[in-house]
Amino acid sequence: MAMEAYGQVKLLGAGWSPFVLRVRVALALKCIEYEFVEENLKTKSELLLKSNPVHKKIPVLIHNGNPVCESMIIVQYMEEAWGNKAPNLMPKDPYDRAIARFWAAFIDDKLVPCIRGVFMVQGEQQQKAVQLLVANFLVLEEALRTNPCFSGKLYFGGEDIGFVDIALGGLSAFVKALEKVTNSVLIDEEKMPLLSAWMDRFCEADGVKEVMPDPAMLREFISARIVRFTSPPAAN
Repeated sequence: MAMEAYGQVKLLGAGWSPFVLRVRVALALKCIEYEFVEENLKTKSELLLKSNPVHKKIPVLIHNGNPVCESMIIVQYMEEAWGNKAPNLMPKDPYDRAIARFWAAFIDDKLVPCIRGVFMVQGEQQQKAVQLLVANFLVLEEALRTNPCFSGKLYFGGEDIGFVDIALGGLSAFVKALEKVTNSVLIDEEKMPLLSAWMDRFCEADGVKEVMPDPAMLREFISARIVRFTSPPAAN
């Protein structure tokens, strides 16, 4: 359907960003056409600074000239703005919706800081960060096994990709690249069979695989960040 049917939609982002990927997946699933503006975060554009003057971060969705910031807030906005456009990204039931928001918050509050920790340190500190990240992935494995909202279903959202899937799935390509670069196992197929199968299923889903970033590009980006964060400061 033409872009005009849903208004003028623009996404400010970067190809490597897992948070931008969340929004790109949601847009792809709802078949919303949009203009993608690649941002260089070393020289942030005037549009980005104007659209997100508080945090000055990506992603930013601009809908009919109105900017919306923060990836999962954007996804919720999309569901409200284009709720009549399948698929439904949020559950209809209020309790199920609260559960989805809880686990999306868990992902942002627990997983994201651990992921950052893995590539910002080295040696023993990195191993501790990996252990903490794995422990949090095991919490998600248990939720897939026992939580009645998720157990026995293809996705956290049920038979279709939903809010929690987008929150976690946006990180999936980054996690896989991080495993390669750091030579670590973050999602063990034997210890986390449900989560491992979910990740493979998500990454190969229609509407997702088409917007997944190039693995080699992600590995290069992560490697450069590791060097940046772990190199000793230059002498004066």
